[in-house]
Amino acid sequence: MMRTTLRLFFLLMACLWASMGFAASSDTYENSTITARLISVENGVAETSRTLSLGLDVELAEGWKAYWRSPGEVGLPPEISWDGSENLVSAQMLWPAPERFTAFGIENFGYKTRVVLPIQAVLETAGQSATLQARVSLLACSTVCVPHDFDLALTIPAGTGIDAKAAGLISEYAQRVPLGPEESDIIVETAVIADDALYVTARSANAFVKPDIFPELGPEFTFGKPDIRTDDAGTALWAKLPLLAQGEDPPPLQLTLTDGSRAVTAQPAWSDRIPGAPFEVMANLPDLTQILAIAAFAFLGGLILNVMPCVLPVLSIKLTSVLNHGNKPAHEVRNGFLMSALGVLVFMWALAAIILVLQSVGVTVGWGLQFQSPVFLTVMFLVLAVFSANLFGVFEVSLPSGLQSRLARSSGRDGYGGDFATGAFAAVLATPCSAPFLGTAVAFALSGRPIDVILVFTALGLGLSLPYLVLAGKPGLVRLLPRPGRWMVVVKWVLAGLLAGTAIWLLWVLIGVAGGRVAMTVLLMTSLFILLATIRLPGRLTRPTALVVVAVLSLLVPTALTIPPQTRAVGQDWVAFDRSEIPKLVSQGKTVFVDVTADWCLTCKANKTLVLDRAPVVDQLRGDNVVAMRADWTRPSTDISRYLESHNRFGIPFNIVYGPNAPDGIILSEVLTSEAVLDALSRAALGDPVTALKTDGPSHAPTSRRP
Repeated sequence: MMRTTLRLFFLLMACLWASMGFAASSDTYENSTITARLISVENGVAETSRTLSLGLDVELAEGWKAYWRSPGEVGLPPEISWDGSENLVSAQMLWPAPERFTAFGIENFGYKTRVVLPIQAVLETAGQSATLQARVSLLACSTVCVPHDFDLALTIPAGTGIDAKAAGLISEYAQRVPLGPEESDIIVETAVIADDALYVTARSANAFVKPDIFPELGPEFTFGKPDIRTDDAGTALWAKLPLLAQGEDPPPLQLTLTDGSRAVTAQPAWSDRIPGAPFEVMANLPDLTQILAIAAFAFLGGLILNVMPCVLPVLSIKLTSVLNHGNKPAHEVRNGFLMSALGVLVFMWALAAIILVLQSVGVTVGWGLQFQSPVFLTVMFLVLAVFSANLFGVFEVSLPSGLQSRLARSSGRDGYGGDFATGAFAAVLATPCSAPFLGTAVAFALSGRPIDVILVFTALGLGLSLPYLVLAGKPGLVRLLPRPGRWMVVVKWVLAGLLAGTAIWLLWVLIGVAGGRVAMTVLLMTSLFILLATIRLPGRLTRPTALVVVAVLSLLVPTALTIPPQTRAVGQDWVAFDRSEIPKLVSQGKTVFVDVTADWCLTCKANKTLVLDRAPVVDQLRGDNVVAMRADWTRPSTDISRYLESHNRFGIPFNIVYGPNAPDGIILSEVLTSEAVLDALSRAALGDPVTALKTDGPSHAPTSRRP
């Protein structure tokens, strides 16, 4: 109500004094970025007057912006200190409706070109002169941000006189100050926070033309760009704003809804249900050429996975089975490889089905996320450790389920079950890897239609199973292998070592995901499992029963002993990922290299070893104007998941370079090269130093709105 009263006061002053007076303003603060001054409607304080109508007039150079009272996820609103003023009790600033700016994938609110912030000053003594000392702090941003701290002084003597030009200018911007809910024809009805989003409904007697919404819910809550829809008549509005960060105890919600020259600020009632959208947005469907290209990317990505170290141990099991049964008929060899290929495809189809189910209930999914599960890692470690011990000759007894014997021997009396399981197991171990072309294809699938998910994962499975299909088509190729002999013992031990190495890697990943206590307990339980498989148990306790008990206990360990996630050290040359820090650093003229990685991502480790930790890249990342930021996704992280999703990515590795010349980032390929990293760092860097922009007062970067 007070805001509306002040707005009407400014309008009344403009009507009364539109044709009178001479200029009353402070000296001008000016540089290449902004021009600012303090203006006043009154040239003199009338005998009975206790108020002054002021305005902070700010003109911004092309491409620069200043912030609103709630700047968004990052930024600083203008502030004025009146210390040192005489005959002044208070000064209240009004805020014209803002515009929306997007940079670094972050939504900011503010002004461009020019803004006048109306100020209602209350005097201590009516009719006496007032000396105004305004200490202004204002942040202006373009590709960099420059803080301005300056003084504006204005003395208004006792007397009469009106500045008509200032009155018209202040009243123009006072009309842009949002109305209260009682005065506006726009009614903001309800709001609800659910499914990581804020939903808002509103209605108006006049149809909405170009609406926008600016939520204010305290510094702990930040929102993405709204999805705004209206009904057929245009009078009912529905909006969904993605929730990027949130606190536990939200303050009262205040919403500013703008629509051209109309604007209202209101506090909507909280609802307990998600409102239905007036219509569903139809996605722009890809054409046949795009679909075929994505399918080709998925096929190539799957094919490249065959040479990744993730898949090599399982291929080694298949190789062992072929060596042990080199005299099998051609049709059995063909059928065995076809069943392995089918195992790959069935796993991919099952994975696609799980993804579609999870997406239907609003769960974020990504490539390789099962490696964030301690239970999954425990199962994989147990299986690989047992297979490795079997190949080393520790025991020759099959597991009760027959799984180990099927993977060690492609066929037998029980048919081709082992071949099928070999293919499925290879596909399971392929998921922590991300080959070239795979990231694009998976992103297309996870952000597209159900048919896109099925198509991409089928093409991916065909690429991964291509070696099996080739050998199925030409089973005679198996005869090119040397005849069985003593050398096979050496090969068997080498393959056992590969499996053991993979098991050790999984144990290391388990330490990062669940903690050292869980990993050591799982190691002890697995050792006990292998020991029980090698000895004869006394009494009525059968070996299968004992093995089942130990296996079940091993699976209960991660659930019972996993420690809560903790911030992990990222290395002396790296800083921990903080999305809100990126624009702050870039505003200082720095280049930011973001590396999203995880212990279970072998491609990430290859990038680190072969590129990021080697000269000349490591030297560039250690430079004074470069900040290397690492996001550790070993454990589930909502912030990292949302960050990846904002770039339409659902798997890792993911690397992007931000800089003054690349505020939206330069995304790199999944497999890094030194040349590509250095080129991106060079293109993103600032050409001219930030110090070329002279400012008064101490330099500081925009402050994050997150705590």
